[in-house]
Amino acid sequence: MTNTTSPKAISLIKTSEGCELRAYFCPAGIPTIGYGTTKGVTKDDVKRRKTITESEAERLLKADLAVYEAGVRKLVKVNLSDDQFGALVSFAYNLGVGALASSTLLKKINAKASLADIERSWLQWNKARVNGVLKPLSGLTKRRKAELALFAGR
Repeated sequence: MTNTTSPKAISLIKTSEGCELRAYFCPAGIPTIGYGTTKGVTKDDVKRRKTITESEAERLLKADLAVYEAGVRKLVKVNLSDDQFGALVSFAYNLGVGALASSTLLKKINAKASLADIERSWLQWNKARVNGVLKPLSGLTKRRKAELALFAGR
């Protein structure tokens, strides 16, 4: 059976990303709109203060989810619950499928490592480049902990 992103995971993504109907630069300096959508959003969109509707933000979220779900499905080689799958989709939604693909986290999940080992790998992904420097961000730390809790069934 094919996993889908659970309602809990979608809620986690929405809460973590927030919904901004006007284009903006995220803390890492990437042009963003809606629920963290970056595809097709440009610096000019931010400068022009481009806006979208709530229904457009929902449509963009669904389109983004489809991309990240496909990426996670391709990478994960073990059976997962929909909450576990959704936690990984949230991770990929935030960091990209490439980050998940090259991560020790994915290797540990596919190797059926202990939850403690998975936790150590998961929680280290709380940093972003701010003014060229890799720094822990409180929002990312909170998100990683929420994703891990969902993955662990807590």
